[in-house]
This record gives sequence, structure tokens and C-alpha cells, in this order.
Amino acid sequence: MRTKRQGLIVWFQHMKNIKQIKRLGHLIYVSRKLKYAVLYVNQDVVESIENKLLKYSFVSKVERSQKPFVETNYENAKPDKAKQYDYKMGI
Repeated sequence: MRTKRQGLIVWFQHMKNIKQIKRLGHLIYVSRKLKYAVLYVNQDVVESIENKLLKYSFVSKVERSQKPFVETNYENAKPDKAKQYDYKMGI
């Protein structure tokens, strides 16, 4: 079974503190120019990790990713008739 994960975008002031951020979750990406990092953590501990990050003096802001809450099942998705014909023909 897959664990529910959520992304955190951490805005920081210095690149040298990335090692401390890395300990709190799965570090995916770090932008040197814009000084932010994308960190994935389990959804059940998002609140505590966010509070820990905000306690650090080098962290400016922490934002949560809304991706787990966006619905990906679309209601009015109509299939293309030309593609269906091609699939039947075996093209």
C-alpha cells in the first residue's frame, strides 16, 4: 500500500543549511537562485514537520503543496472519435 505524501516548499536564506532541511524528509529539488527547496513528507506528520521548519532561523516561509487534494477524475472528458476509429483499425 502506498503511503500518503505531501510536498512542502521551504523558502530559506542560505544554501549551507540544506543539510538540516534534508533530515526532515525526502528532498526532491533545491533552487540555488531562488533559494527554495521541495521536500516530501508523510501526510500524517506534515503539521509537525512544518512547525519544526518554521523554528529554524534561516527558514523564511513554508508552503504546502495542494496536489494531493486536487481531483484528477474529470467528468466531461469526451474521447476523440478519430482516435477511437484508429484504435479499432489497429493503426
